[in-house]
Amino acid sequence: MSWGTELWDQFDNLDKHTQWGIDFLERYAKFVKERLDIEQNYAKQLRNLVKKYCPKRSKDEEPRFTSCVSFYSILNELNDYAGQREVVAEEMTHKVYGELMRYSQDLKAERKHHLQEGRKAQQYLDQCWKQMDNSKRKFERECKEAEKSQLSYEKLDNDINATKSEVEKAKAQFYLRTHTADESKNEYAAQLQNFNGEQWKHFNNAIPHIFKNLQDMDERRTVKLGETYRSFAEVERRVIPIVSKCLDGMVSAAKAVNERKDSAIVVESFKSGFEPPGDFPFEDFSQNLSRTGSDGTISNTPKGDRDKEKDGGSAPRSDPKHAVSRSKNKLWLFGKKPKAPSLEDYSHLPPEQRRKRLQQRIDELNKELQKEMDQRDALNKMKDVYEKNPQMGDPSSLQPKISETICNMEKLRSEIHKNETWLSEVEGKQSSRGDRRHSADNHHHTPQGRESPEGSYTDDTSQEHHTPRQRPSPSKTGPQNPDPHEFDDEFDDDDPLPVIGHCKALYSFDGQNEGTLVIAEDEVLYIIEEDKGDGWTRARKQSGEEGYVPTSYVDITLEKNSKGAVTYI
Repeated sequence: MSWGTELWDQFDNLDKHTQWGIDFLERYAKFVKERLDIEQNYAKQLRNLVKKYCPKRSKDEEPRFTSCVSFYSILNELNDYAGQREVVAEEMTHKVYGELMRYSQDLKAERKHHLQEGRKAQQYLDQCWKQMDNSKRKFERECKEAEKSQLSYEKLDNDINATKSEVEKAKAQFYLRTHTADESKNEYAAQLQNFNGEQWKHFNNAIPHIFKNLQDMDERRTVKLGETYRSFAEVERRVIPIVSKCLDGMVSAAKAVNERKDSAIVVESFKSGFEPPGDFPFEDFSQNLSRTGSDGTISNTPKGDRDKEKDGGSAPRSDPKHAVSRSKNKLWLFGKKPKAPSLEDYSHLPPEQRRKRLQQRIDELNKELQKEMDQRDALNKMKDVYEKNPQMGDPSSLQPKISETICNMEKLRSEIHKNETWLSEVEGKQSSRGDRRHSADNHHHTPQGRESPEGSYTDDTSQEHHTPRQRPSPSKTGPQNPDPHEFDDEFDDDDPLPVIGHCKALYSFDGQNEGTLVIAEDEVLYIIEEDKGDGWTRARKQSGEEGYVPTSYVDITLEKNSKGAVTYI
């Protein structure tokens, strides 16, 4: 149905309708803008939420429990989901809102052009009508004037008193007015014919054409709204597959939660490696009391101890210090464990945890050492290239960097050696403890091992009466043989290594690196550990201070048949 034929007289209403259409389109564009703002804020809030519950953490704090790993996986999926909401907002911005705003501007310009053409056509028709109306009015006036001149002429012609000149003058005036009226009539007829023609063109050609353009514009606006409605939905539909993958990832993360694996991780994380405490022996404080068989006093000695007394033996007397130690041990077992300071060798940790931390540190140091070795090899290759092709560079310019790399390698080897020594001590003590426990089980003895309040471990109750071994005197050159049954765990100071020889410093050494000794020329030191091939020897000064010195800086004399010598494979 055409607007030009049906609405030929509704120019003003079509003007209002097309303006309403553009206003409606801009209102929908405003709705889309508010919707994409909501999407952007939603995505931003989701990302902030993920950031809040997934803070930055160091490598040691990486989650290991399946419940934690699954939760962080859900956070990652939620972060991806937030990204899809951002995609929705971006697509709506470009394909819906931006398109609507551009189209709205085009519609306004086109509507303005069509309405201007309609107004011009209407103005031209009005101008034709005014010209026709003016000629009509002129014709009407001229006819009235002609009628008046006719009446005047007839009156004078019939008047006998009128002179002939007056009659002739009136007659001439009558003819003049009649001629003017005829001219006005012809002009009016021409203007009327012209107006009718222009009016026919206006309502049959100009207005239908303009209204058809307005109708096409309005229909295209309606089609564009439908397309943007579809785009609005398609933007959501395109992200559904990825959103579904995000949700599937959350479900998979939920299925990955394993309570048994988490329990095993708890055991692995907190297992100390200590043996459970054994039974407390009976401590008889009545040994100093004198009794006779006839005094009627009832002995408080256990039956087993009374049997030993009957057989001529005597029950062992308890040591008051030993009792105090046991009392402290009981408080440690059922109370709060005293907090030990953090040490470089992790001796403040239980054996199993200490072993893991030392192994982890050794692995990290080995990686760093490998990097330094690769860098050294690369620098040496570059140096060889410079030596063969001097125009490419100066070989001597690389020497400081090579020396620095070698120095770093020596430091790392020293650190690795030190940590491997601590690790071997931990593994040796754990193995020794396992062997002793196995031996005790074979002899059907109840293990008496327990931990002291300071964290030291003993296997034999009689050892609690022993005086702790002292550090060897600097004057002693022979090795000390430790008690094979004594066991000190990581909460006590490690026993000093035995002396396997002595050396004399050929040069002074500043010992700036960690773990090295400062020595003076001609100073005499004790050797406690041989060079294992890395260029460093472990020594002890006469003051008791231990550390590493460069093997090439000292003249070494080893003791023959030294039982305390350390052999490296």
